[in-house]
Amino acid sequence: MVGEVGLDLSSYVCGWLYSALPVKVPKSRPGVQPPGVYDSCVYLVCIVGLMSLGHSLLGLLEQGPSHGYDLKRAYDRHFGNDRSLHYGQVYTTLSRLLRNGLVEEAGVEAGEGPERKRYAITDAGVTDVDQWLHTPEKPEQYLQNTLYSKVVLALLSKRSATEVLDVQRAAHLDTMRQLTRRKLSGDLADQLICDHALFHLEADLRWLELTAARLDELAREMKP
Repeated sequence: MVGEVGLDLSSYVCGWLYSALPVKVPKSRPGVQPPGVYDSCVYLVCIVGLMSLGHSLLGLLEQGPSHGYDLKRAYDRHFGNDRSLHYGQVYTTLSRLLRNGLVEEAGVEAGEGPERKRYAITDAGVTDVDQWLHTPEKPEQYLQNTLYSKVVLALLSKRSATEVLDVQRAAHLDTMRQLTRRKLSGDLADQLICDHALFHLEADLRWLELTAARLDELAREMKP
């Protein structure tokens, strides 16, 4: 049943403060990010880990029956970071979990507003969460890397591959500074999320330096 509850969202990012290197970041129009430059929110949503929304909601329901409104608030508090969950995503996912027998309806909660349907996790749902938690995530090998492709194409077209690497290095350093500021003002959960992301960014920087030192060798190997 693992993977049956789908709907992936990104969730993490932050670590050490890096001083800028003497490289030029491409100019952009006001309010427009230059190509290849991303801020911490974009990194948070697009680059780092994916988590299953369905399994997250099931895990929250293990704490006790709840309705969609409270599940959305609990998700945002624990996992939302820079991107809160839309109510539509919650109810679409709950409908799928209900259809798959992983949750069941547990009555209706009356209040000042519209009545709210409560959901409870089933035994099958508990088993599915347990199986998901003990299934390791597939380590990403990043063998098809866009940045590597840019370096190769720059060399093939007689452009400056060094500039490509310098621009990317500046973008990484800027993102790391943003994330470090966020880490310093965040709680423990935010700090751990930020540390995870910055370890990945630091590895990227090491690759940038290594590649820059081997550009001449790479250019020679690419000659017919």
